[in-house]
Amino acid sequence: MAGHSKWKQIKHYKAATDAKRGAHFTKLIREITMAAKLGGGDPAGNPRLRTAIDTAKAASMPKENIERAVKKGTGELEGVEYQDVVYEGYGPGGVAMMIFTVTDNPTRTVADIRHKLSHGGGNLGAANSVSFMFDRMGQILIDASAYDEETMMEKSIEAGAEDFVREDEQYVVTTAPNSLHDVQAALEAGGVTITEAEIAHIPKTTVQVSGNAASSLLKLLEALEDLDDVQRVVANFDMDADEMATA
Repeated sequence: MAGHSKWKQIKHYKAATDAKRGAHFTKLIREITMAAKLGGGDPAGNPRLRTAIDTAKAASMPKENIERAVKKGTGELEGVEYQDVVYEGYGPGGVAMMIFTVTDNPTRTVADIRHKLSHGGGNLGAANSVSFMFDRMGQILIDASAYDEETMMEKSIEAGAEDFVREDEQYVVTTAPNSLHDVQAALEAGGVTITEAEIAHIPKTTVQVSGNAASSLLKLLEALEDLDDVQRVVANFDMDADEMATA
């Protein structure tokens, strides 16, 4: 089983500016609204909404903002009509990318994405052109400095995890998508503090990038995620530690 997103790992090294933190809140609100629209406003019966709310709470989003976003999704409050759209394509070095968006105007969104890709050395692909290269799985991240590795592995397996690895300073616990919250709840009941939990798209294989291709790819990924409509980007690349350090 491959590890978690290398792009996410790189972003952990980057300090968020106030402006980007505000943009992050906007994206979280969109995700909560979309999740409530599709699955209802009760997190207990809506795994996507529960994940979105947990992520928002971890980002210190005020409770009233979360509640307002839920109500906009369920129609209790008037709001913008959003929809999920996933775009697929390739970046520098032949890296496959899936671009997840929540948008009120797909025509605008695809134009913005195509512009960023064409200027960043990539290209937009057809639907399902790269999605087969990724597995949809639950992932739980845990601070490795807080727990013994052998003990944490045992706890994870007992909780129902499918895989457990250490990557740098964190443990990555992998689950079936519909088991994510059960495994998370079991670990938390056992006294484990979760850093992050989400449904992730994990690359089945990775493409090694370096030099100019690595630099161009990271600039493109950041440019795509800076777009208001883009929630997240996943890509099947790997790179050496020295490339990451200069990212």
